[in-house]
Amino acid sequence: MANRRLTPKYKIARRLGENLWGSDKCPTNTRTSAPGMHGARRGRLTDYGVQFREKQKLKGYYGNISEKQFVAVYKEASRRKGDKSENLIKILESRLDAIVYRLNFVPTVFAARQLINHKHVLVNGKVVNIASYMCKIGDVIEVREKSQAIPMVKEAVEKGAREIPDYITADKFKGTFNRLPEFDEVPYPVQMNPHLIIEFYSR
Repeated sequence: MANRRLTPKYKIARRLGENLWGSDKCPTNTRTSAPGMHGARRGRLTDYGVQFREKQKLKGYYGNISEKQFVAVYKEASRRKGDKSENLIKILESRLDAIVYRLNFVPTVFAARQLINHKHVLVNGKVVNIASYMCKIGDVIEVREKSQAIPMVKEAVEKGAREIPDYITADKFKGTFNRLPEFDEVPYPVQMNPHLIIEFYSR
């Protein structure tokens, strides 16, 4: 089960000039230029440019979410009580593909989406094939028994490349979404500034 999004993933990282997923193989570790024959020059950004870039970073990190989906997340974050930027992160971390990635079932968030789409993931014992499915507190997420032998999944679980945050409990091919996280609990490899994204959409 190959990850067809590997090249687009690195293009996103190069375009933004940051190793979004903390990968050892990310080209930004050795190249700082944007994609293209000669690379794009990175000039000083306006306030709008900074806000836009932060939006693209967060969208990219979660598997290059579509603008339509991301706007829907922003609107839901604005509707909820409390800090909008905190709400934004809580919603994104509740996505099924994000939790599958956090549980180390797969090497990348793109692979998480693929695994879900191919009906290899159960939520509370039932197949869910929608990557943007919003998990609830207490939901049990697991890889189907017959899918646990998929080389990519088996290797990812055995390797355990990423530290699993406290708001999720993991047990090999199964995990539980214990609670909504605070922003500072989310293990982003790069600095994220969700308040700038709220400012971007509030303009």
